[in-house]
Amino acid sequence: MKKTKMGVQCGGQILRIPPITNLATNPNFPINAFLLTLHLPVEEEYVPPIRLRVLDTQGFGYRPHVGQACVQDLARFRREPDGEEQLPRPRVPVPGPNPGTTLSPPLLREEEDEEEGDWWSKFYMAMGDTAKSHRRTHRDSLKVYGCELEAVPQFEGLQDFCQTFPLYQPGGHQGDDPVPVGEFKGLFCLYPLPEDPGVPPPPRHFQELPPSQPQQCLVRVYIVRALDLSPRDRNGMCDPYVRVSLGSKTLGQRDQYVPNTVEPVFGRMFEVMGTVPLEKDLRVSLLDHDLLPPDQEIGSTTIDLENRLLSRFRAHCGLPPLYRTAGPGRWRDQLSPSRALEHLAHTRGLQAPEFSAEGTAVTFGGSTFLLSHFGPPTYRHPGAPRERLALHVLRAWNLVPEHLETRTLYNSAQPGLEQGKVQMWVDIFPASLGPPGPPVDITPRQPQSYELRCVVWNTRDVEPGDINAAGQRMSDIYVTGWLDGLEEQKQRTDVHYRALQGDGSFHWRFVFPFQYLAAERRCVLPQKEHFWSLDETVLKVPPKLILQVWDNDKFSADDFLGVLELELTRLPRPAQRPQDCALKPRLSPWPWGRIGGPPHFSLFRQKQARGWWPCVVHEGGTRRMAGKLELSLELLSEKEAEERPAGKGREEPNAYPTLQPPVRPDSSFLWLRAPLRALRYAVWQRHRCRITVTLALLLLLLLLLNFIYSAPVSTEDPQTPSPAAHRALLTSSHPQTSILPTRHRSPHTGTHPGSETQLLPCPTAPTSRALPSSCAQSC
Repeated sequence: MKKTKMGVQCGGQILRIPPITNLATNPNFPINAFLLTLHLPVEEEYVPPIRLRVLDTQGFGYRPHVGQACVQDLARFRREPDGEEQLPRPRVPVPGPNPGTTLSPPLLREEEDEEEGDWWSKFYMAMGDTAKSHRRTHRDSLKVYGCELEAVPQFEGLQDFCQTFPLYQPGGHQGDDPVPVGEFKGLFCLYPLPEDPGVPPPPRHFQELPPSQPQQCLVRVYIVRALDLSPRDRNGMCDPYVRVSLGSKTLGQRDQYVPNTVEPVFGRMFEVMGTVPLEKDLRVSLLDHDLLPPDQEIGSTTIDLENRLLSRFRAHCGLPPLYRTAGPGRWRDQLSPSRALEHLAHTRGLQAPEFSAEGTAVTFGGSTFLLSHFGPPTYRHPGAPRERLALHVLRAWNLVPEHLETRTLYNSAQPGLEQGKVQMWVDIFPASLGPPGPPVDITPRQPQSYELRCVVWNTRDVEPGDINAAGQRMSDIYVTGWLDGLEEQKQRTDVHYRALQGDGSFHWRFVFPFQYLAAERRCVLPQKEHFWSLDETVLKVPPKLILQVWDNDKFSADDFLGVLELELTRLPRPAQRPQDCALKPRLSPWPWGRIGGPPHFSLFRQKQARGWWPCVVHEGGTRRMAGKLELSLELLSEKEAEERPAGKGREEPNAYPTLQPPVRPDSSFLWLRAPLRALRYAVWQRHRCRITVTLALLLLLLLLLNFIYSAPVSTEDPQTPSPAAHRALLTSSHPQTSILPTRHRSPHTGTHPGSETQLLPCPTAPTSRALPSSCAQSC
């Protein structure tokens, strides 16, 4: 059994450290703290370095040099004798109305919706990609570092407890890059001694040291994605997969690769047990999958687990901003926030925190913190008040938060050249602290299967492409449709021949199955770039329905008449009547004619829609309307589509809804089958202006005649002569006639005085005829 000894030399003083009994089972020294009195010059330029020597003790007094190191610039190890660690005071909000603590009801509902999201929503929000995230606030945010965690300045390289000094083989050749043969981990602190012997020396206070025995730890490695990988294939891409190594254990399978990409999304978690510090170097490698092994290594990075486990910044498990007991963001550390706060006080030599009985107040570091200062919880599953308050105090210490680090990959074949980056984080759970919490689910989002059913009912005002023998404008219309990115699923209706004025009828159903990521609002399109490609490439595009109207020609290419593009997540609200269909929605002057709701909606929420949408033609950077399409759209999940099957076109099963063949009278027999429609096309389309003016004139004439007929007439005619004149006229012109007063008498009554008399002319007979007896009696 070999023993390893070490000597520390500085300023003519030599400190011999007891040897390590068995380096293979426990590489820690049996004694961890040593004191050495040195006399050093005041000028830093003349301060001698510290020389470290590691010797291997063997039999017969033979002690070969294993490695050595030279530590310079001792000023960075200088400490003040009265320097005590002060508890950082968090910024406590002022009680009362505060936008940071008081949330409006819409924001409360919004954060409740955030709970339904996954870890990727938090990740994309931290990256600033709001299109792939449902979150709108940063209360439950994720810190993304653009470098390694040990490179963040505020964490001091994670070497605040012990620093790493590489050991080199003595007698190396000059000019060659020395290769380290080992590492020494330790910490040097220089305290100035007072010149006055009456002044007491600085206190020999050491922080809480970890156990000298190795610790069994569960290590969880989360690999999120890689960026800007160096290509390894001829097409400028690579097929990367992940391999994680800790000691003699290796995880990662070569068949779990992401094909044809230099920015793969892995979303994988690896669990491995390790003994720290015997197995302290975690190696994460990315390899390129080849058809025949061995695979080429793209790059790798190494993480020192011992530094993260011993660092006072609590780098073994990041602190989340919120304490939750369930859901995607539930607490995953071994210790609850209150126990973690007690452990922090113990390791730093501080007094244990004192909580109130309700857990709404805590006294720690000479300060009292109230839970009310941090606002009420506005999320689900908030947990006990004691734990929430302890988490707020822990975050005041500027410990490592819940994070994502970006590590640079290097390849030994090309030292110093960056081969890409990988975004990841590591959680370390010592077995002595108890079982760990649940792991974080970072599995990539899986798309869901949907089916879009589009029924083309009618077309109106489509620009005609031909003119028949009678001078009428007509077209042979048909409609094609597909989803953007899925051109291989293109479908078309039958042809409506001789459609006058662009009015066609189809009653035709399109059926489009597709894969959709609801969280990112994208369609997933797995496809092969070339027919000889072995793997599919995943493409994500917005869900967009494209419909085109064409004029069918037999002896030439079909004429394009118009296009309609409908984005399913932002669908324009259709018009219910064809005359209301326009490029911009028209506002009706009547309140009952206005379109209810916002101008756009998502078909994934409303599920169904029917109405008229405008077709457009792009000319010179502008759009003009070229027709109208009456459609009905229905979106179904995979399960709903199986329960309600429907065929394409009018094929079986013809259901949901049942489509009847459209009525399409031929133009030559239009007068017999549809006389009103024929009258419309033959007369009205040509002479509608003349017909309108004629009808208007007839209506005015009827109104005038009605006015004359209903006008009032006077009871006294000016051409009628007076009674005296009338009597004189009758006497002079007709001597045989006499004017007698007529009285209405009764045969047995006399004449009533004052009764009115009326002069009536007695009709006279011609000279050749005698007067009738009845007339004579009446006269």
